[in-house]
Amino acid sequence: MDLSLLWVLVPLVTMAWGQYGDYGYPYQQYHDYSDDGWVNLNRQGFSYQCPQGQVIVAVRSIFSKKEGSDRQWNYACMPTPQSLGEPTECWWEEINRAGMEWYQTCSNNGLVAGFQSRYFESVLDREWQFYCCRYSKRCPYSCWLTTEYPGHYGEDMDMISYNYDYYIRGATTTFSAVERDRQWKFIMCRMTDYDCEFANV
Repeated sequence: MDLSLLWVLVPLVTMAWGQYGDYGYPYQQYHDYSDDGWVNLNRQGFSYQCPQGQVIVAVRSIFSKKEGSDRQWNYACMPTPQSLGEPTECWWEEINRAGMEWYQTCSNNGLVAGFQSRYFESVLDREWQFYCCRYSKRCPYSCWLTTEYPGHYGEDMDMISYNYDYYIRGATTTFSAVERDRQWKFIMCRMTDYDCEFANV
């Protein structure tokens, strides 16, 4: 087979599988995720929510020591598969305080569909809230933690969920009092295809 023909066919097959695979919707269509689309300026608060029926699938951030040891943030959203249905309720979780380590998952078996944050000059850090949405009575299972993002304090951060049947349910973070920066591990879970009776797994 001609090698040039192979280079043409492989991307087409991959794209078709991504669009029409087991899930019946296109995964490649991220919402609003580009280098110039930061949702905040340094030292500014922000609130970001995915459009109705979508969840966060990517998180990008750049760090600036000279701008208050703060980060600019950008997010990408993706529609959930039809098998999950539409969200039945959405809410803001409790605030995770600045300058502290924390661990949080969406309550009520929710999935992360947004972030809200406010910067505090006194600690050179941010407080955080998750915007969570519940889909019917679906329950999480097979959960795991990603590696640390960024890999080292002060580095750029680019986390994209390539496991399309896993969803972000929360995160755990560590805070460096020396670097004035955070490292994140995201909590990724699959969701059942059926309703379950557990209110909070």
